[in-house]
Amino acid sequence: MATPLRIIPLGGLGEVGKNMTAFEYGKNIMLIDCGIMFPENDMLGIDFIIPDWQYLRDKSDWLRGIVITHGHEDHTGGLPYLLKEFPDLPVFATKLTRGLIEVKLKNHKIMETTRLTTIEAGGRLDLGPFSLEFFRVAHSIPDGVGVGITTPAGLVVHTGDFKFDHTPVDGKPTDFAKLAEFGGRGVLALMSDSTNADQPGTTPSERVIDAAFAQVFREAKGRIIVGTFASLISRIQQVANAAMRNNRKMAIAGTSMVENVKMAQKLGYLDLPNDLIVRLEDTKKMAPDRVVIMTTGTQGEPSSVLARASVGAHPQIQIERGDTIIMSSHPIPGNEEMVHRTINRLFQRGANVLYDPIAQVHVSGHASQEEQKLMLNLVRPEYFIPVHGELRHLRAHERLAHQIGILPQNVFVVEDGYPVEFHEGEARIGERLPGGHVYIDGSGVGEIGPAVLRDREILGRDGFVVVTLRRDPERGLIIDKPEITTRGFVYVQEAEELLNGAGDVVTRVCEDSSLSDRAVHDKVQEALASYFYRETKRRPMIIPVLL
Repeated sequence: MATPLRIIPLGGLGEVGKNMTAFEYGKNIMLIDCGIMFPENDMLGIDFIIPDWQYLRDKSDWLRGIVITHGHEDHTGGLPYLLKEFPDLPVFATKLTRGLIEVKLKNHKIMETTRLTTIEAGGRLDLGPFSLEFFRVAHSIPDGVGVGITTPAGLVVHTGDFKFDHTPVDGKPTDFAKLAEFGGRGVLALMSDSTNADQPGTTPSERVIDAAFAQVFREAKGRIIVGTFASLISRIQQVANAAMRNNRKMAIAGTSMVENVKMAQKLGYLDLPNDLIVRLEDTKKMAPDRVVIMTTGTQGEPSSVLARASVGAHPQIQIERGDTIIMSSHPIPGNEEMVHRTINRLFQRGANVLYDPIAQVHVSGHASQEEQKLMLNLVRPEYFIPVHGELRHLRAHERLAHQIGILPQNVFVVEDGYPVEFHEGEARIGERLPGGHVYIDGSGVGEIGPAVLRDREILGRDGFVVVTLRRDPERGLIIDKPEITTRGFVYVQEAEELLNGAGDVVTRVCEDSSLSDRAVHDKVQEALASYFYRETKRRPMIIPVLL
């Protein structure tokens, strides 16, 4: 009986971010990407989310390697955590992507133990039964690749993140010829980027930003502060070019961006003259119309440079009237509220904030509908699996596949954990594997689960009440009055009557001296919950403490 090929999405399907896919044939597994996802609004205190690779934990000797398609966080951010669990896993990435990964690995202090190998577009690689061919794709970061994977079951093409930009900043467009060659060879399955599947037409070229930057730099009278992703190397080059043309000096703010700029300069992906870059602290002594600052924080992350500057909490950047701030990124789905809050605060401080669609200061790095249809027509796969996107994006991409003639039964819209299995020319969706979100909270990895998040939600919404009781161990009666402490529920000085009533409720519950400590705890909790809801229509977290 022939061995099936299993494609197992571990992240990035049904969501935007934490992209990760496993390809399994026999006792061989190859991985593509390992990213992070920003937390949603109700994930209080969570820094970011990584894929759940529980399925791989007892299969470490099956792992042949991981390929990273490009350097963005949603494809690389989870890699240090994966490598701490699987230190022998070989990592394959293009030159710039490898440089960005090395910055992360040094920060996590695992650089010396990681097996990194450089690949390049047009190159080949064999990993067990998988024969890989890398092809160039245009995206919003240089050195991105897609992967053609020849398996015993057939050829699978994974596009990575892509768009058909004919004039990319680095001058290297997507490799149409290789895609057509795959199509001529016969493709079993295509896995294609769905991020913009609900956007009609084509995505504009990165070059259109040059004209928008030229106008802003020409008209701005004060400082220009440009916010973007720390890994968006091509955008940093575009800002540098505009700065040089307009006789401005450029400073870099944000540790991750500073490290990435140094690395990209060293590898030759950024051309920044020595006299262009100045230290951030030196900009305070310069004329405002001679300064441009590159920074992070366009997703409204509370600890980022722009977010702190918007509330006056950054030690070196104080937003002033006359500053022009360019938000050169789109909000990641789920981040809109935080982004808009940051923009509003910047306006409050007197800055002029430019963002898409107010000005074309950012274009997407992902293909829109016409490009996605062209990809499908070039590759002409027998089966199609839309990847990278929320369910609405995957469904929109499914409709495009139907339009170009792929049979409905040959399109598999799946979410994380649902394997697509190819066996003797037939494909089907397998049983769901265990998995989900793994939350990163500070230095904790996976220690926070749904129960803790629910507690945080209750605490954030209604606060808490601590009831301290002193109980005589022999007689079972409480000694003295209950001590009630509250935070985030009511203002104590204005709620004396409410809290006195709560004390009376507790005293009545504790009149039964036959109750065990556990029973007292439960009955106090239940009685106070009922009392507070009756009086305030709120449900604070109630914590009885028996001494």
